[in-house]
Amino acid sequence: MTRTWPDNLAKDEGVLAWEFLDFLRKTAVQKVDGLTRDLAAAAPIATSPKLTALGVLKHLVAVERYWLCIAGAGLDLPSLWEGSPDPSWDLTDDDTPESLIQAYRAEWANAEALKQREPDALAAKEKFTVRWILAHVAQETARHVGHLDLLRELADGQTGE
Repeated sequence: MTRTWPDNLAKDEGVLAWEFLDFLRKTAVQKVDGLTRDLAAAAPIATSPKLTALGVLKHLVAVERYWLCIAGAGLDLPSLWEGSPDPSWDLTDDDTPESLIQAYRAEWANAEALKQREPDALAAKEKFTVRWILAHVAQETARHVGHLDLLRELADGQTGE
């Protein structure tokens, strides 16, 4: 999977926001891709027992599903956040790097429906603009890519952007 930096002379803010999100998404996938299930499911930080590479990726699937697809585009999909505390970090035996990368990519495809709306348009949940939702998902994804940087280094020593 090739990551491409957005054009540094970009003039269209909406396009630029989607390009940065795409870059972050692909970075998240690269941080998990190639790990064994055991390494990806390991929780190396004692005070954060749910902070695993797979848990982060599974959470990002839930983030995209809710914010871009349900709240943003109004797609009729079930939320992956039902329950308290947030169950999107909980792993099942079926969660593998491959299955969660596939699930994440499926949400990218679902989120294409939101690209049809202008940034200033109201999202399906009308208390948000498309611009706000996209900025929120980008900051959330960037935050968790930072977690994945650390988790990947602790898992197998791999570093880099």
